[in-house]
Amino acid sequence: MMLPRHDRLPDSVPCLLSVSIVVPTYREAESLPHLINRLNRVRRENNLKLELLIIDDNSCDGTVDLIRSVGLDWVRLKVRCASRGLSAAVLDGLRDARYEVLLVMDADLSHPPEKIPEMIATLASGYDFVVGSRYVSGGSTDAKWGLFRWFVSKIATWLARPLADVCDPMAGFFAFRRCWFEHADCRGALNPVGYKIGLELIVKCGFRRIVEIPIHFRERQYGRSKLSVQEQFRYIQHLYRLFIYKYGPRTLGRPETSVHPPDRTP
Repeated sequence: MMLPRHDRLPDSVPCLLSVSIVVPTYREAESLPHLINRLNRVRRENNLKLELLIIDDNSCDGTVDLIRSVGLDWVRLKVRCASRGLSAAVLDGLRDARYEVLLVMDADLSHPPEKIPEMIATLASGYDFVVGSRYVSGGSTDAKWGLFRWFVSKIATWLARPLADVCDPMAGFFAFRRCWFEHADCRGALNPVGYKIGLELIVKCGFRRIVEIPIHFRERQYGRSKLSVQEQFRYIQHLYRLFIYKYGPRTLGRPETSVHPPDRTP
């Protein structure tokens, strides 16, 4: 499905101009100034009421001093010293978020902040969950990725397809309304392991209308990748838990209550 592209927000979406952006970090002090600068440009050009929640897993790399020196009232930092991990950090950030639209992205600039207006406009058009996708028409990945990494990603994507009918179910760049998260979270449904928090939300929040918009996924420019063999094993563990949740007996992890939140006027 082709959606209209919005480089800037149209006047028809004033109700979704309050956005909480959750960015999990671990040793990303080099990337954060560049991310904040680009988000600030998007914020000003689109008149967004925006907060950036940096959820840091006690990096001890200068992140605290950096955010203090930036001194922006729309940038908040939370340092976590227990239960560390990307998915747990994102859940903490979503719970602390103040605004109507919740958006998750990486700190390393692999996800283009300039796509945020298009994601918000797509939500306003009636969708429940918007994915910034590498694998739909118009999407792409950096040439530096290499054939092996692309192949591993495709295999992991294929394994997740029975759980989520999207081309990029492992994407870490997505947006949705907070009522969906609150409904799933209050039921205690969310218990991810590993990095793929987006897949967890797709399966357990019960979104009715999911759409993907193309992005160019850029190789990180600063710092080092945190992906490891251990995280790949955690991904398999996460898939198993989600298969049990979606297809297994209710007594093995699927709540009896409806997955759909109450209807709310956006």
